[in-house]
Amino acid sequence: MSAGTPAPGAALDPRSVDMSTSLSTVALPDPVLTASGCAAAGRELAPYVDLTRIGAVVTKSIMLEPRSGRPTPRMAETPSGMLNSIGLQGPGVEAFVANDLRWLREHRVRTVVSIAGGTVQEYQKLAQRLRHEPGIAAIEVNISCPNVESRGQVFACDPFSASQVVQVVRRHTPPGVPVLAKLSPDVTDIAAIARSVREAGADGVSMINTLLGMVIDPGTMRPMLGGMTGGLSGPAIRPVAVRAVWQVHAAFPDLPILGMGGIRTGRDAFEFLLAGASAVSVGTAVFNDPHALARISTELRGILAERGIARLRDAVGLGHVMQARHVEAQQARRSAQQEALG
Repeated sequence: MSAGTPAPGAALDPRSVDMSTSLSTVALPDPVLTASGCAAAGRELAPYVDLTRIGAVVTKSIMLEPRSGRPTPRMAETPSGMLNSIGLQGPGVEAFVANDLRWLREHRVRTVVSIAGGTVQEYQKLAQRLRHEPGIAAIEVNISCPNVESRGQVFACDPFSASQVVQVVRRHTPPGVPVLAKLSPDVTDIAAIARSVREAGADGVSMINTLLGMVIDPGTMRPMLGGMTGGLSGPAIRPVAVRAVWQVHAAFPDLPILGMGGIRTGRDAFEFLLAGASAVSVGTAVFNDPHALARISTELRGILAERGIARLRDAVGLGHVMQARHVEAQQARRSAQQEALG
C-alpha cells in the first residue's frame, strides 16, 4: 500500500470483491486462516467449514517427540478472553506426518505447519524431517518456547535467539516454502524482534502469540492453572495485537504479516488489514462458534464492499496511508491559518 493509493470509493456488490491475498509466495483465495493450537490439524472443523475455501489451516505446533503437556487444570476463562496452559501437548512429528498431514494432503487443504522446540537443534531436526513432505504451503516457527539451553529464556524475547532458530529453519526448508516467524507480544520492542528474524531469513511474521497471564482462585488462594501461568487470548488482547502489527508494518512495509489476536468479526479482521496484515488467523472464536472462519470472511467481504474497496490487497496497510493523509491535511490547515494571521 502506497501513499498514492486511491481512497475508498462508492459501495460495491460484495460478490465483486477480490478476496485473494498472499503471504510471501503463498497465494491464498481467502484471508482467513485458523490459528495454531485452536483447531488441532483442522479435522475437527471440517464438519462446519469447507477447509479448501479458507485461506489455510495452521496446525497446532508440532514437536519432535510426543508430549503430554502441562498439568491440569489447563484452561480458565477471563473477562473477554481465556487463559490456556496446554503446554504443546501433541503426538510428535512422526505421528503428525503419518496421520494429520496425510489427511490434510488427501483433502487438498492448504497447510501451514507450525513447529516448536526447546533447542535450536530440535527446530533444525523438525525442518529436516518436514523438508521433503509434500503438501506444506508454509512453515510457521513458534519461537515462543522456553530455550532450555539458555536458562529457559523464551526464544521470541531475545533477538539473537529468535534469529538463530529462524536461520536454521530457513536453511533446511525448501526455497519455495515460506518461513513465518511467530512473534510474542511479551517484549519491549517487537519491531526489533521482527528485524532480527527478517534478517535471519524469515519470509514473513505471524503475530501475535498469546500474552503471558495468571489467574488466582480466591477460594483456594492459589493460581487456578496447574502450570500457574498461561497464554491469554481472545478479544481482550486485540488492541495489543493491532498495535504490534501496526508497528511492524510501519518499520517493514514489505514484510508479509499474518495477524491474529482476538478476532471475532469481520470488523476485527478489517482492523488488522488496515494495520498492515495481509491475512488473519482466527483462534479463540472457534471454541464457541465453529463457523467463525466462514462468517468472518463473509462479514469482511461486506465491509470492503461498503467502502468501495474492490480488492482486499488494497486494504492492507491502508490505515497508515489514511493516517498520513490526515496528518498532511492537519499540517496544511495549520499553515493556512498561520498565513491568514500574517
